[in-house]
Amino acid sequence: MSGPPTRVFTARLAGIAVFDPAGDQVGRVRDVVVALRLGSLPPRVLGLVVEVAPRRPVFLPITRVTVVEADAIVFDGRLNVRRFQQRASETLVIGELLDRTVRLCDSGDPVTVVDVAMEPTRTRDWLVTKVAVRRGRAGRHGLRRRGELVVLDWNAVEGFSAVEHGQGAAGVIAAFANMKPADLAGIVHELPEKRRTEVAVALDDERLADVLEELPEDDQIEILSKLEADRAADVLEAMGPDDAADLLGELPVEQRERLLTLMEPQEAAPVRRLLTYADDTAGGLMTTDPVVVPPDATVAETLARIRNPDLNPALAAQVYVCRPPTATPTGRYLGTVHFQRLLREPPPALVSGIVDTELDPLRPTMSLEAVATFLATYNLVAGAVVDENGHLLGAVTIDDVLDHLLPEDWRETVMDAAAEEGADPEEEALRRAEEIR
Repeated sequence: MSGPPTRVFTARLAGIAVFDPAGDQVGRVRDVVVALRLGSLPPRVLGLVVEVAPRRPVFLPITRVTVVEADAIVFDGRLNVRRFQQRASETLVIGELLDRTVRLCDSGDPVTVVDVAMEPTRTRDWLVTKVAVRRGRAGRHGLRRRGELVVLDWNAVEGFSAVEHGQGAAGVIAAFANMKPADLAGIVHELPEKRRTEVAVALDDERLADVLEELPEDDQIEILSKLEADRAADVLEAMGPDDAADLLGELPVEQRERLLTLMEPQEAAPVRRLLTYADDTAGGLMTTDPVVVPPDATVAETLARIRNPDLNPALAAQVYVCRPPTATPTGRYLGTVHFQRLLREPPPALVSGIVDTELDPLRPTMSLEAVATFLATYNLVAGAVVDENGHLLGAVTIDDVLDHLLPEDWRETVMDAAAEEGADPEEEALRRAEEIR
């Protein structure tokens, strides 16, 4: 390696950009793969899990890495884009070692793994040599204050190979704190079932709700079933009503009703309404939380509403003008205002003067194909859904239409898709050699 660092803490690698020899970014680091060895021998680093488009984890042998910096990894040679499949002899550092409870060899006191460090050897191998741990009471290694962090040699702790139940997940969550929900969902999907549950349980309600919305259906059901009923209800409340309805619609009737009963009435009501519609209709596709303003709202007030960073970009593209009440189902629907029109008008102007009344709204019973045709015909990313009495029920966004037009398992297909290329001989030889060791 050219100028390698003397020590690298692995959790800090999460999310770092990976560049090929030409300087083009090919992906980001998601984890470090190591081979645990017998006794106190330090684990050998096999390589990195790198996520490349479209959300596919691939394996980069550590021998190919030439530069490790605070904000970049550079490798030489060719990156094999065959999907990474973890083997029984391999361990993921961030996904499986962080938050593990191990013991100090000299005292037997329990400590929690916060991070591990790897270092290069003169033979170009990398070994895990240090463990950053935290514990709560005084010990022989100077861990005097509650939560004090100390870096120890690898052979000063034991218990990494034992199966641990109830392993925490704070370290994993911290490592991926800035990751987009869709990308974090890909990481969660790849974890072993035990760790997937532990990480999901440790996420806060809002973050878990965002991740659930991006996971394949089977993962959603599995995780929700592992949560306490009250916690599951809280997470469902944090999800978009349409996503919550889709998930609840896959559960047995008794379980669905129990969770709906545990939800706050005002949160459960729109979900119950959505469950009355078929999945492949405008009513089943819509969200009940579009941006709605009264006719006397100003352009400035309306623009402030769509500036909300938590708002779905498709929902922010247009605003629906209705007479009070403005919560769905609203008072009489008057029309739509497109955000580009808002940008062209003076801030004090009223939205009632710029409403598009020529665009017919969707009806809740319209089919998926009819909704898709409507959006395509008028070049829209969302459309209002209005009942026969003229009340706005919600809005259908293009992302939900695509979600239902694609094959049912499209999320899992994206996460699990493997390239058609064969295995890289060098990579396979390296990994097989580590299995023999």
